[in-house]
Amino acid sequence: MVPAGTGNDFAKTLGVTDHDTHQLAALIAAGNSTVIDVGRADGRHFVNSCGFGFDASVLEASTRVRFLSGDAVYIYAALSQLFTYRGLSVAIDEAASGDVLMVTISNGRSLGGVFLIAPSASVTDGELDACVVRDAGLLERVRLFAAAIRGTHEGMKPVRTFKTRSLSLGFNAPPAIELDGELHQAQSADATIECVPRALRVIASPEARL
Repeated sequence: MVPAGTGNDFAKTLGVTDHDTHQLAALIAAGNSTVIDVGRADGRHFVNSCGFGFDASVLEASTRVRFLSGDAVYIYAALSQLFTYRGLSVAIDEAASGDVLMVTISNGRSLGGVFLIAPSASVTDGELDACVVRDAGLLERVRLFAAAIRGTHEGMKPVRTFKTRSLSLGFNAPPAIELDGELHQAQSADATIECVPRALRVIASPEARL
């Protein structure tokens, strides 16, 4: 993994965010590798995260931020969306859940560079970590924003987290999906997200948190 993205979330999971080409070459030469899980959503695979709602809206907004780089891009875009995003209606595993701020399904721990959205996630446990955040007022959104940076949002009232091997989501219309920092349009109003265990062999640094 070459850390050449904006947030480099998956590179952080592998512990190579600060590695230069010589350090990466040394890891490859050492030949130590491990097999990790990947996720699959709407016919596409992801290694780090899949998101609906606020997550996808922030990603779309980040494409218009030209005057910042790195993690600052996502922080700026997320702050702007806190005031304008209206939420969306979703049914989870055919059970109505009402309006939510966002739904993220994570393989890795971080999202958007600085948000520790799934603090206990592991890329080797055969499961994905879901985070459902009910829609909230502006003040509560600000609190959630700050807590997600620290990874303490899981204990907050609007937040529900759980581990899953497969999850079905139903929307009123085909939603936008964030997949590993890329924005896609779903093929239908129903989306199934599932874990594909032990699907990818990777080289990680000794400091990785897999």
